[in-house]
Amino acid sequence: MTQHTPALATEAKAHANWWKGAVIYQIYPRSYQDSNGDGIGDLNGITMRLPYIKSLGVDAIWISPFFTSPMKDFGYDVSDYCDVDPMFGQLADFDALIAAAHQLGLKVMIDLVLSHTSNQHPWFQESIQDKTNDKADWYVWADPKPDGTPPNNWLSIFGGPAWHWHGGREQYYLHNFLASQPDLNFHTPAVQDALLDTTRFWLDRGVDGFRLDTINFYFADAQLRDNPALPPEKRNATIAPSVNPYNHQEHLYSKNQPENIAFLKRFRALLDEYPGRAAVGEVGDAQLGLEILGEYTEGDDRIHMCYAFEFLSAERLTATRVVDTLNRLDKHAPTGWACWAFSNHDVQRHVTRWNLTPAAKRLYITMLMSLRGSACLYQGEELGLPEADVAFEDLQDPYGIEFWPEFKGRDGCRTPMVWEQSNQNGGFSDGHPWLPVSHDHLNRSVAAQEADPSTALHHYRRAIGFRRTHPALTQGEHTELKAQGDVLSFIRSDGPQTIFCAFNMSDTPSTIDMPEGNWQPIGAELGVTGPASDGKLHLGPWQPCFALSLNKGR
Repeated sequence: MTQHTPALATEAKAHANWWKGAVIYQIYPRSYQDSNGDGIGDLNGITMRLPYIKSLGVDAIWISPFFTSPMKDFGYDVSDYCDVDPMFGQLADFDALIAAAHQLGLKVMIDLVLSHTSNQHPWFQESIQDKTNDKADWYVWADPKPDGTPPNNWLSIFGGPAWHWHGGREQYYLHNFLASQPDLNFHTPAVQDALLDTTRFWLDRGVDGFRLDTINFYFADAQLRDNPALPPEKRNATIAPSVNPYNHQEHLYSKNQPENIAFLKRFRALLDEYPGRAAVGEVGDAQLGLEILGEYTEGDDRIHMCYAFEFLSAERLTATRVVDTLNRLDKHAPTGWACWAFSNHDVQRHVTRWNLTPAAKRLYITMLMSLRGSACLYQGEELGLPEADVAFEDLQDPYGIEFWPEFKGRDGCRTPMVWEQSNQNGGFSDGHPWLPVSHDHLNRSVAAQEADPSTALHHYRRAIGFRRTHPALTQGEHTELKAQGDVLSFIRSDGPQTIFCAFNMSDTPSTIDMPEGNWQPIGAELGVTGPASDGKLHLGPWQPCFALSLNKGR
């Protein structure tokens, strides 16, 4: 019995660390699959499509919010943390989804929105009654300045001041997003306790982890000090579009507060009561994203990993940008863990954002599957879907409506998933879809691509499968990060396995020197090339190279 203990310990550790290097598939439930013909995707629709998701080779799914909500921000305004909104089904449907996913070997992560609630949440409805009720301090309330204006200069991401006046209390309340999304006051211990109770509710139902929305927004400065101005040369549109004045401030006091670390430790301690559970935090900051990622993921008592925005910006990804980003990550989070993504429900799809050709699309996913960290894929990305063009009269997103036409909002990446070409709704729904199905997407449907091995869908499967079968790519270290012109290269290593990775991120041929050693090309299914007889690596346009070290001791 004793001789089996090391193997069991290793297996237990691998189970607990499933998230490290995992590929997570994000599902926006309104747009994935409608099972009842009301034009809105639902939990039963997701369950129907789990075999397809399993076929991609991913490790887990992340489901965007499906909780009870008035849907002012499409579920990110929660009015009941412990129930399913009727448009998505009921708790029994979620339980069935969990059971079906687990039977297929898929982990299930859900989106927890802890920084704010809907103004329809019972907590807020009690809080607004007066200044002395049991929940009077559960939200961030403040008196006006003597002239009646808001207590400070903080701005909302969705436009305008981050403060909304409430006549009943004759005070302002804080909202970093819509006015209908009041911010919770994490300085109140009872608030933290209540949120941890809701977390436990879902852990007890069998979820494998959480995506933590706006994790760096939990605490606001207790003194409510003004944010300083941000010099124009330091501004960027990573978190908010340039037309949004939110970019004109350094958000020194409205988020990123040091008190957050103590709460994240409480959150991690709760998850550790449930072996094998994990969390990924969304860090929304245009200047300090990787620094905060390091603060939140360093050590075993904080969050497992954080969702980085560095590859979600409009600026095209180059070899130099990748190397600079990974070097900064090593500096600020040497033992931390990032989760990388190119697309999600909040940004323009990267195929359009970076104007990618089919060859470039293949190279980018091959590269993503090779980076140190975990990875998130967004539904439809595996089909190579471009951003949908949604007419103004069809817009649902309040963010896009506010800043149209300079910023068209997020609806273009949220249109329904296309499963087949047989009808104008792409197999998504028998009813009228909540957003129109893009006609440009129909010929890229799952059914259309399944029959052709050269499509984006099959390449995603091959790239994910290649990652899964090479431990060096999932949990290994990275070294020798280099940008040589348009070529990105690095070495991934895990125990005895060492892999040299190179990617020509351009449409022109490139040549670089191979590192010293005896290298065997691998990954033929990904269109790779290997070292030539002259000892150099000659890469065609948008071509990768993977080579396994045959040297002993590497």
